[in-house]
Amino acid sequence: MDEFGMIAAHFAPLAAARPGAFGLEDDAAAIPVPPGRTLVAAADALVAGVHFHAGDSAETAAARALRCNLSDLAAMGAAPHGYLLCLALPHETREEWVAAFAAQLARDQAEFGIALLGGDTAATPGPLTISATALGFVEEGRLLRRSGARPGDLVCVSGTVGDAALALRVPDPAPELLERFRAPTPRVALGRALVGLATAAIDISDGLVADLGHLCRASGVGARIQAARTPLSPPARALLRADPGLIDAVLTGGDDYELLFTLPANRRGALAGLPAPAREIGVAAAGEGVTVVGFDGAPLELPRAGWRHFR
Repeated sequence: MDEFGMIAAHFAPLAAARPGAFGLEDDAAAIPVPPGRTLVAAADALVAGVHFHAGDSAETAAARALRCNLSDLAAMGAAPHGYLLCLALPHETREEWVAAFAAQLARDQAEFGIALLGGDTAATPGPLTISATALGFVEEGRLLRRSGARPGDLVCVSGTVGDAALALRVPDPAPELLERFRAPTPRVALGRALVGLATAAIDISDGLVADLGHLCRASGVGARIQAARTPLSPPARALLRADPGLIDAVLTGGDDYELLFTLPANRRGALAGLPAPAREIGVAAAGEGVTVVGFDGAPLELPRAGWRHFR
C-alpha cells in the first residue's frame, strides 16, 4: 500500500460529494462561501495513547477524529460542509485498518452531511496521529460565541454528562458508557437551533466545570451550578449511587461532547422544543469562577476543574 494508492482507493470516494475537492487530485480544495454566510473552521489533533487507546479499533479512531471536530462546529451554531484530514500512520499499519477507518468516515459523513475535501498522509514510527479540520457555515452575524453570557442567564447542558469519563475510570464499564467514549454524538442540530436563542455556547471536551469556566471567562461572568441537576445516564446514575465520590469524574472528566450553553431566563420554555434533550443546571452571575453546589447544599471541592494537556 503506497500513499497514492491508499488515497485513490479509500479516501477519494469520501470526497465525491464536493466538486471543489477535485477528487483529491489537486493540491488544495476550493470552497465557495454562500452569500450571507460566514465560514467557520475547527481543528483537532488526536494522538493514540492520549485521546484514545493505542489498541482501539480503526472505527473508534475515525469516529472520534471527525465527531470531536463536528462538536466544535455545533458549539458555534454552524452547519457542517467539509473537512480536511491529515494522517500520520505507523509503518506497520495494514490496509485493512485504513479500509475500516475510511468506512467509518463514510458512515459519519452520511449521518452528518459532511464530505472530505483534502488533507495529507504520512508514515511515522508512531504513535498514530490524526488531525482533522472541519469547515461549516453559519449566517452572518449569527455565530454562537463563548462570550455572550450575562448575569441571570440560565446555564444549560444537553444530553448526559460523565459517561465517557466513567468509562475510563471504572473497571468493566457498561457498554453504553464505552460507546459514549468511542463514538460521541456531536449536537449539530442542537447547535443550529441555538442560533439566535443562546447567549453563549461551548462544547464539553475538557470537562463540564472546566469548559463552563472557559465560557465564564470569555463572558466576564461567574456561574453557580447544582451537582444534583447534572443530567446522568442510567449506568452513570447507578455508579454514582454506589460510589458518590465519582461525582468528580462526572463533573471534570471531559469527553462528553455535549453542548453547554446559556439562555435568557425568560426563554426557559424553549428548552422543551430543542432537537436534543437539554436541562438547566444553574445560573450565570456577576463575578468570576464556577461554584458547584454539592448534593448536601454546600460548595463542592473538586480536585481539578478538568483536563489540561500541559499541566
